[in-house]
Amino acid sequence: MSFSFFKALRPKTPQELAKAIKDSLMALDTKTVVEVKALEKALEEVEKNFGAMKLLLLGDGEVEPNVDQVSQLAVEICKEDVIALFFHKLSILGWEARKDLVQCWSILLKQKVGSTHCCVQFLENHSDLLDFLVAGYDNKEIALNCGNMLRECIKFPNLAKYILESPSFELFFKYVELANFDVASDAFSTFKDLLTKHPIAVSEFLTSHYNEFFEQYETLLTSNNYVTRRQSLKLLSEFLLEPPSSHIMKKYIAEVQHFKVMMTLLKDTSKNIQISAFHIFKAHKILHIFVANPNKPREIKVILAKNHEKLLELLNNLSAGKGGDDDQFEEEKELIIKEIERVSQLPDLDS
Repeated sequence: MSFSFFKALRPKTPQELAKAIKDSLMALDTKTVVEVKALEKALEEVEKNFGAMKLLLLGDGEVEPNVDQVSQLAVEICKEDVIALFFHKLSILGWEARKDLVQCWSILLKQKVGSTHCCVQFLENHSDLLDFLVAGYDNKEIALNCGNMLRECIKFPNLAKYILESPSFELFFKYVELANFDVASDAFSTFKDLLTKHPIAVSEFLTSHYNEFFEQYETLLTSNNYVTRRQSLKLLSEFLLEPPSSHIMKKYIAEVQHFKVMMTLLKDTSKNIQISAFHIFKAHKILHIFVANPNKPREIKVILAKNHEKLLELLNNLSAGKGGDDDQFEEEKELIIKEIERVSQLPDLDS
């Protein structure tokens, strides 16, 4: 009796815990889900096992987690194919279990066996699971959980690269405009991480998918949604100005269609969007080609000349905004104003 009692209190080993987690998740089958009492019991078991997993991975606040046990649990979770169950059963889990899983997920991804992140390697070999997480934004019940888990995955270059190259990536252009503000905002955070965390991978992606990407991105810049326009404009300047994407930036700003979009944003009714557009317009590298480059396309010169009066009026009335550097802003603005005035006076633009 006494022996059995103390045995029951003994914490599970990583192997035992991984097996218990797997069994409890697998118990959430079709039959269980339709039977209320059976489902409640199965969910309680999952929650108990997730609590044990959280304790092993994070400690209890007084006792630090055992490094070897943490690594071993990650290995066993991969060996038992538990990661797939994490994802596929997510929509059935209760709120507490989902919260624990999201907390544990970042710890599991970081665990190494030798030089290999075992859970990351598992996802590389089962990349459809990443597509599953992206599609999770379609379910508002688990959208934020999927978003949190996705952003942890995106910290690893190979996983981010897969998502960028996957057809699932295109879904973000829909998700960032969803009616549910919380889900749309979370989707934009993930979208931003995909385009900024790994500049070399992003540069390679944009090089290979230039036309289709910027065609879709233009829909965000011209969206009827103010938040979408403002966020997309700010994000555009972030990933275009990364050094590995300098060739993409040069190509983008030399194309008349993109120039027209930027001109439209510069004339937006929102001062915040005007200022954001100006910062793209004036950014040092862009300025050199977009405005000050003497070899810019003739069509862009014509657009500048035809719109110079409105542009000059807008620029003269534009201030740095709250928290801005007024002196630098005015200096950069003056440089652009002079170039627009110079272009507007060129003799060959009316022909």
